[in-house]
Amino acid sequence: MTEAAAMTPGTKYNRVLLKISGEALMGDQGYGLHPPTVERIAKEVKSVHDLGVEICMVIGGGNIFRGLAGSAQGMERTTADYMGMLATVMNALAMQSALEGHGVFTRVISAIRMDEVAEPYIRRRAVRHLEKKRVCIFAAGTGNPYFTTDTAATLRANEMACEAIFKGTKVDGVYDSDPKKNPDAKRYEKVTYDEVLQKHLGVMDASAIALARDNSLPIIVFSLDEPGGFRGILAGQGTYTTVHG
Repeated sequence: MTEAAAMTPGTKYNRVLLKISGEALMGDQGYGLHPPTVERIAKEVKSVHDLGVEICMVIGGGNIFRGLAGSAQGMERTTADYMGMLATVMNALAMQSALEGHGVFTRVISAIRMDEVAEPYIRRRAVRHLEKKRVCIFAAGTGNPYFTTDTAATLRANEMACEAIFKGTKVDGVYDSDPKKNPDAKRYEKVTYDEVLQKHLGVMDASAIALARDNSLPIIVFSLDEPGGFRGILAGQGTYTTVHG
């Protein structure tokens, strides 16, 4: 059997990576984790897992601590970034608990060793977990400061031979301006990597977009607040924007 998954009936993709921000887990709160929101996202992931799709996840840590913000307030940047990485582990453990509560076997895999709560990142072992239909949540970013979880998501997606990155956001795609502020904002059906960089569309940071472009890895931007949206897109339905070459 190859490292890429066999064809999954009824879906466009066999193995994908879901990237969500830490803020997505805090619901309407201003900080931390909102358990009903974590549960809702876990159910969305389970609905896709039930199709037979192999799923990786990367979750940001901005609901607990954001390294760049800490650095802006005078904290040494490297220390602040490591603190942000630890925040992503907390979010990953929360999502693991929610998923396993729904019967989905899950592994938290950390780029920073903390063997009591997560597995260390070993690529071949992670691939085997996916082949055994376990959800792999990659935590602690790349394990290096100065890199965001966007870059970590793109890196892991490439390493795991994922066919696409699904970027769950508050809006149903990529717009030319903020649709919450501008009612005339235009949504792109498709947009190229270079357009994202040139127009500063804010899909992911520049290094993540460049890494996706160099490896021809499509990024699908969709609304995580739309019930059934994740599953629908895998079946070729729904509203979203594809970032491609």
